[in-house]
Amino acid sequence: MSDAPGGEDNLRPISPAEARDLYLESLRDEAADWTQQSQESHLRAFIEWCREEAEIENMNVLSGRDIFQFRQWRRSGEYSKGKDGEIAPRTLASALTTVRTFLRFCGQIEAVPPELYERVDLPALSKADQVSDSTIAPERVPKILDYLSTYQYGSRDHAIWALVWHTGMRSGGLRSLDLDDVYLDDNEPYIELHHRPNEGTPLKNQYDGERVNRISRRVAQVLQDYIDGPRVDKVDDYGRSPLITTRQGRVSSTAIRNTFYRWTRPCKVGVECPHGEDPTTCEWAGPGPMSKCPSARSTHDVRKARVTRYRNDGVPRGVVSDRLNASEDVLDLHYDRASDREKADRRWEFLQ
Repeated sequence: MSDAPGGEDNLRPISPAEARDLYLESLRDEAADWTQQSQESHLRAFIEWCREEAEIENMNVLSGRDIFQFRQWRRSGEYSKGKDGEIAPRTLASALTTVRTFLRFCGQIEAVPPELYERVDLPALSKADQVSDSTIAPERVPKILDYLSTYQYGSRDHAIWALVWHTGMRSGGLRSLDLDDVYLDDNEPYIELHHRPNEGTPLKNQYDGERVNRISRRVAQVLQDYIDGPRVDKVDDYGRSPLITTRQGRVSSTAIRNTFYRWTRPCKVGVECPHGEDPTTCEWAGPGPMSKCPSARSTHDVRKARVTRYRNDGVPRGVVSDRLNASEDVLDLHYDRASDREKADRRWEFLQ
């Protein structure tokens, strides 16, 4: 077990798991669902390391040397079961950022010295390291929407896809929508996004994420037909009527992700499998591990494709930034997945 750093007399004993639970509880009011899930995942690795590797049962004894050893252990990929070699720099940086924030909280509750979090050094990332390669080609999406419009018209999945592709909104924004936030019978239909942290639906950028977005009449009709048709009439724990529902109530982040994994599998929309699999025998084609299909993509990937499509269509960066609630620098770095040739074509079209 590690020696305690200075200031131990002011600390109050607490196990790593108990400290983790208190930290996650503190996130509930402000952090979006996906943020909570990401931090919980990274801290799961830290708790395992404390228990199995360092045999730390009391956060009071955590030292700077322990933090360095955790960093080495995490970088080596020991926690990532089934993976060989070191984890990606971006993954390591995300894990250490979470641990740093967690230790800062632990300092506030007298579990570790208040300055201990400063000993978590974050790796410097190149531009390439900061960007995820995962995306979906924008031209794939209209085929999916055409299929849903033909065979799943007005379904919950159709409504989700139509909203996300049309507006580029995050899954947290989609979850936050109530019936009272959509105005569909107007000649100029629109939706309103509200930050409601005390009612389980925070927005990623909090109150700065609140906005009004116009939608097309076609998308408005899809939403209206979903509301009038298969939507399950539910009220959540706060007396609100969610727009997108399941039998349990407001749609979960997991259900939204699965909606995108489900329909980005080519075989589900009548496209020949590019991986040479037979859909009747392929394990990825069933209701099980949909995300394992090499062609399956997440909500975030579709959001990237929306940005790329907007920019290829000549929509100014500032307009895209406001509609998607993301800075222009973030759009350029993380969302716009256009090739160098596509970007050259954009510039040339503008110059002409």
